[in-house]
Amino acid sequence: MCCISTYGKPVSDSIANHLSLLNNKQKTILYEFEVLKNNGFSTDQFWLKHKSQFSGLTNDLRDELAKQVFENSHIEYAPPKDSAVKLWMQTQFLTNWMFYLSAFIAICALVALFRNYWNMLLDVLVKRLAPLFRLLFSPVLLTYELLLVGVACVFYGCTIEEFVLRTVIIHFGLCLLWSQSTAIFVKEYWVKKYFLEIENKFWGVNPWDAIKTICLPAIIITGALLYVLYKVPADTFYNYEIVLSSLTAVYALPFWRVVEKYLHRILFPFQSDQKDRSIKSLGGCTIIALLAVIGLVLQWNPVFYNVIAALISLLLFSFLILSSKFNYRYNFANYYYLQFITILFLGAVFMYGFHIRLSEIVWFSLIAGSIYIMIKYFEIFSFFSDWKRSKAWAWKLLGFAVLLWLLAKAILYVSQNLYGI
Repeated sequence: MCCISTYGKPVSDSIANHLSLLNNKQKTILYEFEVLKNNGFSTDQFWLKHKSQFSGLTNDLRDELAKQVFENSHIEYAPPKDSAVKLWMQTQFLTNWMFYLSAFIAICALVALFRNYWNMLLDVLVKRLAPLFRLLFSPVLLTYELLLVGVACVFYGCTIEEFVLRTVIIHFGLCLLWSQSTAIFVKEYWVKKYFLEIENKFWGVNPWDAIKTICLPAIIITGALLYVLYKVPADTFYNYEIVLSSLTAVYALPFWRVVEKYLHRILFPFQSDQKDRSIKSLGGCTIIALLAVIGLVLQWNPVFYNVIAALISLLLFSFLILSSKFNYRYNFANYYYLQFITILFLGAVFMYGFHIRLSEIVWFSLIAGSIYIMIKYFEIFSFFSDWKRSKAWAWKLLGFAVLLWLLAKAILYVSQNLYGI
């Protein structure tokens, strides 16, 4: 049985009146008429057969009524009682409920089986799968798994739009890349152990140990950072990290262990009681970075400005460490000499940044200069007494506040002249 029901689609009042007077049989005839017409069949014979059902209906009105009935109707199919289709639908309904019931019974049975055989099943799983789990979570395989996670974090992080989340995921991946590649190269899979290996191999006799322990992981990180900077060029701070990892890779080459013996004397020309080799090594590395900066500056090419700014920031940090009184005990000749070198470098950096109008370098020099002055303020008092134990500590603290105020005023003055405010 086929039923046609109409729904409310706006039509003219005249057509609506005629539609309201039609019974279901007439609507069915008009619907079938429109179907024949839309499918390209001749409607003459069909209309002659059913014309008697309509009285006083013109052809134009017939066509409009048929069109409206067709457009405003939907077919509902109701199979006849005791038909094959009706029986099949009832059978399907019954079997669906049987399937649901069988699934419920199966779940209950499985729960009961697990309760009865759980201990035995657990013993079997432990005995059979324990070797597999020991392999999957062994230190060696876990190191490679974490290395792949690091690679995935770097690749996936570059596709993230949100800045903070992107930065966190990328740096998490970089940390995994560095730590796990180092673990693989040194064949020590615990963090505490391969940190000791890094320190030992850096000063070791075997050149290959320093290369595989420090240089190769640094090269991997540099490559990853270059990829990140290529995919996300807007994050310019990766330039600084690339410079740092590149310097690490270069300075880890055994060749520099020989050269630094002579390079560090440029910053430590006087005989010293200093025994800490890392400070001398930092001095040698500082000279190398300084030569690199001078070479790039002499190019006068804006392409290198980001790299120059990154190198200068590292050099400023290095000079702040090297010029600290903490590194000198009795003989202060090198200390006084480094104060002169540090002040000279700070002034040169400021003048260079001001000359090329690169605000990053100017602000680096101003911030580093301010930190340098504050450190020297406390170091001057440390030559005479322990300022914390002295009774005049309040006056010294007040002087420090005045010093901060003067530094702030100086920075404001410089910025006003720099930007013409």
